Amino acid sequence: MKINRNAWRIQKYGGPAVLTPFQDVLSQPSPEEIVIKTKASAVTRADTMLREGTPKFARLFLGFRKPRNDLVGTGFSGEVIAVGSEVSRFAVGDEVFGEAGLQFGANASHILTNENGVIMPKPRELSHEEAAVMCDGPLTSYNFLHRIAAVRRNARVLILGGSGSLGSAAVQIAAHMGAEVSATTSAGNAGLVASLGAGRVIDYSQEDFTMGADTYDVIFDTLGVSSFGQAKRVLTPNGRYICPVLGCDLLGASLVTLVFGRKRAQFSATGMLKPAELRELLSQVLEIVEARALAPVIDRTYPLNALPEAHRYVDSGRKVGNVVAA
Repeated sequence: MKINRNAWRIQKYGGPAVLTPFQDVLSQPSPEEIVIKTKASAVTRADTMLREGTPKFARLFLGFRKPRNDLVGTGFSGEVIAVGSEVSRFAVGDEVFGEAGLQFGANASHILTNENGVIMPKPRELSHEEAAVMCDGPLTSYNFLHRIAAVRRNARVLILGGSGSLGSAAVQIAAHMGAEVSATTSAGNAGLVASLGAGRVIDYSQEDFTMGADTYDVIFDTLGVSSFGQAKRVLTPNGRYICPVLGCDLLGASLVTLVFGRKRAQFSATGMLKPAELRELLSQVLEIVEARALAPVIDRTYPLNALPEAHRYVDSGRKVGNVVAA
């Protein structure tokens, strides 16, 4: 079966204009591979950072002038249209979602991937647009709150960036865990963040959380807008500052606090976990979805052929929740 694919690639690091559309023919699936017709794919801050080649030290692993794997996009949702001879987890016609990982290529009409990757059956409770973003905000936030910080009932949790893709998921997940949730956001998004489960919403333009009287067991900095040094004063004696945006400050604080002191700075590269671990985490996230305690927030959906415009919107810093190409 001949499968024509429309996709995007990055010709060099830079702004949205470096995204280049192309067409090719997918190879036939090997024995353990499946072909998925993409119904929706995520457009994330991580995708735009890859396009920019930031942080620059990441180019040591990704490629110096452009990504070695120059396709675009990680999260996707769609329908299986072809399977290899030894595939056992999926069949033609199955609706699935997942992430492409470091092979990228989710922002495309079709994706060819191994059945043992981070791929799951799509729940009926989720649209394709919602399922496409599950491996960004929801999966990352659950990993940090459950696995890294081990949030318990009645823990005091502060989410920095409560209206973003990670933050909007983190507020819902922490509330489901029984935590006392506070979150920072702009005044315009305060109502949304409160509706997601934040008992206290802090307008970051009017109040500096580091100067307040409240203390927190966990501070989840979803955007990397603060630091362990700034947050330390308002952490409880065994508090955790957790952040998915790795920089030199966070790396240093993570190493130092591993040895000295009771307050900790912690980082996890969620996407680098083994596929089996990520599938297990996703199964737990889906239990929260099925309990109707988690629903991804979708801001805008762009046509796949308008991917550069979707990147521009993500770059603007104005997005609320998630952006999708479909």
